[in-house]
This record gives sequence, C-alpha cells and structure tokens, in this order.
Amino acid sequence: MKTPWWFLHKTPLAFLLLPVAFVYYIFSRIVYSWRKMFPYRSRRKIVCVGGLFAGGVGKTPIVRVIANRLDAPVVMRGYKRSAKTGNIGDEATMLMHDGIAVHVGHRKSNIMLLNRQKNENGPILMDDGLQNPSIAKDISIVVIDESLGFGNRFLLPAGPLREPAGHAKRADAIIVIKREGAKRKFKLPDGVPVFYATNKNIMPAGRFDRIVAFAGIGYPKKFFRALPNVVARRAFGDHYQYTDKDIEDLLNLAKRKNAKLLTTEKDWVRLPEYARDKIKFVKLETVLDEKFFDWLKEKLDADNKKVC
Repeated sequence: MKTPWWFLHKTPLAFLLLPVAFVYYIFSRIVYSWRKMFPYRSRRKIVCVGGLFAGGVGKTPIVRVIANRLDAPVVMRGYKRSAKTGNIGDEATMLMHDGIAVHVGHRKSNIMLLNRQKNENGPILMDDGLQNPSIAKDISIVVIDESLGFGNRFLLPAGPLREPAGHAKRADAIIVIKREGAKRKFKLPDGVPVFYATNKNIMPAGRFDRIVAFAGIGYPKKFFRALPNVVARRAFGDHYQYTDKDIEDLLNLAKRKNAKLLTTEKDWVRLPEYARDKIKFVKLETVLDEKFFDWLKEKLDADNKKVC
C-alpha cells in the first residue's frame, strides 16, 4: 500500500483517526508488557537497528553499512516475500547482494540457530524489532530521516509512529540520516548519543540524460527529488510487486519521453529477470560517522548487557 498522505501533516483526517490510534497504543502496550515478561537472552550480543517511524526512513542501508563493518549476520523478518526475490524479501535480497549473511523469518528462531554455532561469538545484527521485547537487545539504535522527523507525531493510523516519539530516549544511540534542504523540525531526547549519516546516489546515467523515475518505497518523493533531469515519475506502494503490464507501461513511457528508466535498488530486485536487463537502478552509497563505530566498539567490548 502507498504511505498515507496525512502521515506528515496534522490534517482533519489525522485528528479523526486519533481515537483509533489511542486504541492501537493501549493494545500495543499490553502486547509489549506480555512479551517483556519472557525475553530470550542471546549468547551472542544483539545489535538492533530500528525506528519509531513505520517504514521509509532508510534503515536498510544503515544495516548494510554496520553489517559490513562488523562482518555480522543479519536476522530480519523479510517483509513481502515473493518468488522474484527468492522468497526472502527485497531488503534481504539487497543485503545478500553485498555478501552479507541474511537469515529471514522468525527472528528468535534464527538467533537461537546462530547461537548454536559454537565457533562464532561475534555480534548478531537485528533489522527492526525495537518494539518487540521478546528478544533482549544489548544495543538498540533508532534511525531517523531528517526530512521526515517524527512526521505529524501521531501514532498509527493517525500518523506514522509505532510508539510515541518520546520513547526514542530508550535507545542507546540515534542515527540521523542527513538530507539536503530538509526543513522538518523535531526534537531529539537529551542524554542519547546522536550520530549522522549521509547518502549519495551513484547514477547509472549521464549528467544530462533525461530520466523517467519510478519507485515503490515508503516515500517515493525522497527518491524523485534526489535525481536530476526527471521528466516523468511513477509512484507505487511500498514493496509493490510489479506486473508485466507495469513493466510494459514504464518502458513505453520512457520511450515516449526519450529518457532512461531508473528505479531504486530495492525496487530493482523485485523486477522480473527480463526487466532487470532493461532497467537500471540508482545505487545508494551510505556514509556513517566514524565516531559511531568507535562508540559501537566500546559498547560491544563492555561486559555488562543492557536489556530493552
């Protein structure tokens, strides 16, 4: 589904949905409290990278950078799996293309499996799951996109938040992805270390090439705005599964516009095999502050464990 338009603004519809958001919050806290009673404690340290925002913050590129630096396996749910992505999901496919060991499915079961590897003692990286205390985390990291902040600050479905923005104070660290021209204001909690990351698009097209861009991600506008010479754009729902008709329409549109057809890497891995030869993706290069890795090493070397 496409991200609801009111998630970033306090519209009348958002206010009308506040009673539903209140019920959602009460139910989620009951579930959270129940799961917290029986946490699984891993032999290997668990580093959880997640967010308060429901999708679209650019968490997977951050996971990729950290996993590569730590040479750590990643456990993740594998949302919207399909045959086009080997039934593991688009985000998992992206990480595997980078040579990262990815374990998709029930996170707790996969962590238990990794713990049985007696010759392995390094950390395990958990993609998402901050709101699930059934797995004890040693380090919890919240990712925030500077251009999105906390949206309209309302909880689902009135807004984009899975839990109140104030809960960011429970994190061990916050990573803010910097965006050029970002104007959204949001306050970060005091006492929590904040680190910054930047993204750079590696273009498969020439500087003056005309571009038809399409994307099925949480916030396609972020992708469109980052590209030069866009003459047409098409937005689809997050994790959208492209049909042959979609591919045909997009190729015809690019032909009419005399332009190159570009998409995100996350979308590209969901395309049929034949379409990947005709459509290029924009590679996202993420650079994370070196001070973050100094901090992370210090936390991993510490003997005491913090359980969220």
